[in-house]
Amino acid sequence: MTNQELYDLMARFDASGLQKLKLSQGDFQIELGKAAPAGTAAPIPSAPAAAPRTEEAPAVTAPLVGTFYAAPAPEKPPFVTAGDKVKKGATLCLIEAMKTMIEVPAPCDCVIEEVLKANGELAAFGEALMRYRPC
Repeated sequence: MTNQELYDLMARFDASGLQKLKLSQGDFQIELGKAAPAGTAAPIPSAPAAAPRTEEAPAVTAPLVGTFYAAPAPEKPPFVTAGDKVKKGATLCLIEAMKTMIEVPAPCDCVIEEVLKANGELAAFGEALMRYRPC
């Protein structure tokens, strides 16, 4: 199993309602588990649905499961903030997975509309990190 396949499996498991998953392929074995949410006896009512946006800006998404970092170091300013104009390929943020930092580049010349994740927050595979408007 490749690293990408493993990341995809972990992201799908995280997004699923499963509490436990055990997989064996030849010599490879993996067991994933989630802690049961406290007080799961009654479902929690969801918040009322917000009015749908007519034209939602495209989003930069997480390339893998990991920790979102808005800045290169704790004492440094963030790579981008809402309203910043960036060039294609510029680093927007970092995702840390298994002690490896992955730079997330700008997909095109764009203006950052909104940063959706807080620094240090866990990001799931494919989850929107920030919204942008192409230039």
